[in-house]
Order: sequence, then C-alpha cells, then structure tokens
Amino acid sequence: MHLYETMDLPLLPVLARMEDAGVKIDLPKLRDLGDRLGSEARAKAADIHEKCGEIFNINSPKQLGKVLFERLNLPRPVKYGKGKVISTAVDVLEELAESHEAPKLVLEYRQLTKLKSTYVDALPMLVDSAGRLHTTFNPTGAVTGRLSSTNPNLQNIPIRTELGREIRAAFIPKEGCVLLAADYSQIELRLLAHFSEDLLLVEAFNRGDDIHSLTASQVFGVPPMMLDAEHRRRAKAVNFGIVYGLSAFGLSQQLGIEQREAKKFIEAYFERYEGVRRFIDRVIEETRREQKVRTLFGRIRPIPDINSKNANMRGFAERTAVNTPLQGTAADLIKLAMINLDEEMRTRSLQSKMLLQVHDELLFEVPLAELETMRDLVRDKMQNVHKLRVPLEVEIGVGPNWRDVE
Repeated sequence: MHLYETMDLPLLPVLARMEDAGVKIDLPKLRDLGDRLGSEARAKAADIHEKCGEIFNINSPKQLGKVLFERLNLPRPVKYGKGKVISTAVDVLEELAESHEAPKLVLEYRQLTKLKSTYVDALPMLVDSAGRLHTTFNPTGAVTGRLSSTNPNLQNIPIRTELGREIRAAFIPKEGCVLLAADYSQIELRLLAHFSEDLLLVEAFNRGDDIHSLTASQVFGVPPMMLDAEHRRRAKAVNFGIVYGLSAFGLSQQLGIEQREAKKFIEAYFERYEGVRRFIDRVIEETRREQKVRTLFGRIRPIPDINSKNANMRGFAERTAVNTPLQGTAADLIKLAMINLDEEMRTRSLQSKMLLQVHDELLFEVPLAELETMRDLVRDKMQNVHKLRVPLEVEIGVGPNWRDVE
C-alpha cells in the first residue's frame, strides 16, 4: 500500500502527460531509411539465394529449414518449431552461422526486414497531425516493476547496430528545442554494491574508479597500468554477467573461451568480491524460504520455482531472485526521479517536456533558453533520488535527435 501511494499512483499523471506530449518524428528521414533498408534486404536475399543455390521464400521457416538442412546438409538442431517444422530460430541460426555463411546472411536479412516492418514502415502510420508519436506506457507491464511501452514499443529499438541508431536519429525535437537524454550509469552494479555492502565495490564507486578496470585488475591479476581493451571487455562481461547470474557456460559462450577458463574467472571474481558472494547466497536462501523477493522499496515478486525439482527451472528462478532486487530497485528509483522531476518542472512553470523513459534513460524536449536549468535539474533529481551506500551517476547528452545526444 505504501509503494502504491508513494510511487505507483503519483506516477500515473506523469505518464499521462508524457503520452500526451508524444515525440516528434522526422518522416522524410524514415522514408529514406525505408528505401535503404528495402534495397539492402533485396540484395541480402539475392546473396542468400546464390549461396543456397536456389530461390525460395526466406520468410517461410518450412522452406528455409528444407534448404538449410536438406539441400545444404547443415547439422539439424534437436528442437522443433511450430507444427513439427525444424526450428530456424535465432539461436539455431547463430550456431550454424559459425560454420556456414547462409545462416549468417539469413540473420542479417531478418534484422533488416524486422527494422523495416516494425519501425520504419509502422511509425509514420502512428503519428498525429503534428507529426508526433504517442506511445502507451504500462506501469505494470513487467514483473520487475519496469515500465513497458506499446503501440509502438519504443523500448526495444536496437541501439548496438548502426541501423538501429539510424531509427533513433528520426526522433527529433520541435523547432527551437533540443533533446536531452539522461542515463543512469551502471545503476545495477551500483545497486549490487549497495545491497552486498562489498567493501571493494563500495570503496571503488565512492572513489569514482572505473569498475571494469578494477575487476580486470582483480580477476586477471594484472596491474592497472598494464590492462588492455580485451582485459576490460572480459571484465565487463563478468561484472554484468554476475548481476544476471551468468554461469561458466554462459560466460564461455559470450567471450568465446573454454568453459574451464570461464569458471576460473567467476571463481576469481567471488574470491575478490566476497560480499557479492554472500549477498547472492543470502538472497537465494531467503527466496527458498519465502518464495518471493523484494526491491529496496518493498515491491514484491513471487518466485515459486525456486524449490522446483526441475534443475533448469530452479536455476532460472535463482538467477531471477538475484537480479530482481537490482533491476526492480533501478526501476523504482527512476520512477521516483520522474515523479520528482515532473513536480519541479510544473512548480517552476518550465516549458520543457519529459517525453520517454527507456529503462535507465529519460528523454526530454528542452527549449534552448531552459537548457542549463534542465541540465542541472535533471542531474540533481536523478542523482539524489534516494541515499545509497554509493553515489548514483547520471550521464547527460544533448543533441538535435535521439541518436546524436552527447
């Protein structure tokens, strides 16, 4: 009830104002991108047909399966898709892509056609007469307490690929304004430090150290001055992997290393960060007893499978139990920050508008005259939303579109 009254209920008018404001879309930019994606998809399809030695419907799992597993004789996966058709799901194709080019091309083709149909073709049909797009936020859409977004879903535009970033470039401010994006930096790792009270982690965040370099140095036993990009990349995978309960097998797949080596990395991590090991054990033990976990603010998530006889289900439940307090608390913190920001913006009669929330990021449309005010206000309200054992850091970028905020 306390959570409902202090967070979930006050958030609703904030979300209503964000939905009402919408975000401006650069329609000519999307049209050009659509043409480009269309021609790239056609070229990719021609490549696939050439590599497979016949023309077929790439979008048909049945026809694709027949070509890959019968004509090209690639190793068949154990799993089946719908209607007893051999699966051509992403994970199956990713595995096959290591030994043959056709599955790799199919994955690239699928990404092109998905971006085109889901965003580039669909978004223009959803804008209003002012060229603005209004998503719907669902405050109870995710079990962790995160917001979800539908019609359209703006929370899963891929940003790791160049084409995904191109779509973000079509999100623009109205005339006389810029977009301001504020992103919590490494919030789940900071919450891991807060919950686990691990001395090494807490001290590192309080000193402002680079946490990935610290882990690289601790886990690989390399002095900070001798670390290279590969050390840091591996440490990053371990750091974020721990938050999601990554297994030695999962880490070995991610880094392309032997499972034995991955196991050593994880063991070395827990030797150095003893507080994290104790936190994980404590959470799993409490969850076994209570069959539920809580965020810092008391949001509850039932986890009945924690005592399952099925090892896979139990393992998944354990990973969920460890991650939920972190991801759920991060979600609660940004909700509180949104409530506080909205109130302050209205008290000061600012013209700036909060437009979108995507996990740990908030997006605002800001008149140039209010830019410095908003920069300070957003940083203050997000960083000081709640006192933790370590500081919350916020990265702020400003730009002419959502892709180019820096």
